[in-house]
Amino acid sequence: MPAVVYAVANQKGGVAKTTTTLSLAAALAERGLAVLTVDLDPQACLTFSLGYDPDELDPTVHDVLTGRSILAKSVLQHSEMDLAPANIDLAGAEVALLTRTGREYVLRAELDGLRDTYDAIFLDCPPSLGVLTLNGLTAADWVIVPVQCETLSHRGVAQLLETVHDVQRLTNRDLQVAGIVATMFDGRTRHAREVLTDVQSRYGLPLIGVPVRRSVRFAEAHHAGRSILSFGGDTPGANAYRVIAAELAGLDVDERVRTLAGEAPVTIGEGRP
Repeated sequence: MPAVVYAVANQKGGVAKTTTTLSLAAALAERGLAVLTVDLDPQACLTFSLGYDPDELDPTVHDVLTGRSILAKSVLQHSEMDLAPANIDLAGAEVALLTRTGREYVLRAELDGLRDTYDAIFLDCPPSLGVLTLNGLTAADWVIVPVQCETLSHRGVAQLLETVHDVQRLTNRDLQVAGIVATMFDGRTRHAREVLTDVQSRYGLPLIGVPVRRSVRFAEAHHAGRSILSFGGDTPGANAYRVIAAELAGLDVDERVRTLAGEAPVTIGEGRP
């Protein structure tokens, strides 16, 4: 079967989009699936997090979107997953795409040639709703929305959903919202639980899997150029992403893993597709 394409997106920055992209990809790769990640952020955080220096890479996603290379030639084979890297030049690609006919479909056309090679493809979208994110949403089957469990987190969700509705109407009728991933969660506080419940009820979005607890291990893993799964082993954060990835892909998850991930709060809305 062709790969399922997931866009990880939120208009608000600092909500762990890159961590979620990397961790979910690693969790599925750990289960034996062939996984590609695509860095669509000019800040290149995903590329950094897998241990690469973006300034030393050529070609990158920038070259793909500007027509100088094909996506397959940009792919790097990391020990945990494949990566189509980015660097700061990608900011220029956004400007170049503005004058290009069919600019929203460029990435989708490139991914069509790779869907039979992979089981899952994850797109790490930038914290904006510009042309790069529109390319990601137009190419995706599902949108995953990381939400930091703190005040004002819902503002980015509202803006993203408006854009998703436009994309569904104009460039990708098959796009669906998978739900939210609750990040940096502190279940000891009433505030975190209330924010999570508010986002679910306000937008009717299901929680995927279990909330991901706040932990310094994520930063340490990024610094080491690895995912939390290979770096953190059986930590709650690593196991939370194992549960989330399994739910996304319709795979069974060991009850031990679910227990180690921590208990989820009572949720509102239906379960995942």
